[in-house]
Amino acid sequence: MDNLSGVALFVQLAQAGSFVAAARQAGISPSAVSKSLARLEQRLGARLFQRSTRQLSLTAEGKLFLARSERILAEMQAAQEELAGNLAPRGRLRLGLPELGGLFLPALAEFSQQHPAIALELDFSDALADVVGDGFDAVIRIGAPRDSRLAARKLGQFRSCLVASPAYLARHGTPSRPLDLQHHTCLHYRFRHSGKVEQWQLRQDAEAPVPDLPLSMVCNNVEARLHFARQGLGIAWLPDFHVRSALADGGLVEVLRDYAIAGHPAHSCWLLWPSGPHLAPKVRALVDFLAEAKLLSPLAHK
Repeated sequence: MDNLSGVALFVQLAQAGSFVAAARQAGISPSAVSKSLARLEQRLGARLFQRSTRQLSLTAEGKLFLARSERILAEMQAAQEELAGNLAPRGRLRLGLPELGGLFLPALAEFSQQHPAIALELDFSDALADVVGDGFDAVIRIGAPRDSRLAARKLGQFRSCLVASPAYLARHGTPSRPLDLQHHTCLHYRFRHSGKVEQWQLRQDAEAPVPDLPLSMVCNNVEARLHFARQGLGIAWLPDFHVRSALADGGLVEVLRDYAIAGHPAHSCWLLWPSGPHLAPKVRALVDFLAEAKLLSPLAHK
């Protein structure tokens, strides 16, 4: 079993990519990780990593040993669960969500109530996550998956729309084409991880293209723009699921709807997790729960 723990720590180190990250995940010191690796390499008579002050990379022998080790550990985990009759979802589940992930909070609260033995650890970020290397059990991300190491389930889709309060439009007029926006107060979003301002993806008119929009207000928070728009302070480009209630109660109305719908397709939202022959019960429970929740569907175009 001591040998097996060393192998498990080796796999964790390979996935984390650094002694510090692996130590943090294992709850031990980086020196303990280093000593464990040294003992394993001595037993195997092979060097598993190339080390430098800035980089840790697997050797050819290390890649071969990693592939076999991952399969062995997965089989051991499955065997232990079968023998113990411990197939119920349990344990810590680290889930990455986008900054817009507030949509999922009510569903995740219900998930926690249904599965009290699962301890959720939620990480909100729009940055591109290394699901395996950063130690996530799963992540929710906007856009089609690109990492072949990951399994994926589409959770739904949404679109963005332009909204303003009736009071604002009464004072400043309702834009009839994108060119009119240059005379309006525009409330913009800046992505936290890149610092870029989100583009309003509107259909172009050949004779009147979308202008450079005034940056009347810029922030990196969705709720702030929703609040400012409801208070009559300008026009905002927001995800449709954030404005459903405001549209329903009349606090906001859509503008330039046809331009917004024709300007870009609906955004797809995906749940991603490391692929492999054995899916942990806690991850399977989350996948099945969110797939059934059906939280995302774009506003109908009437």
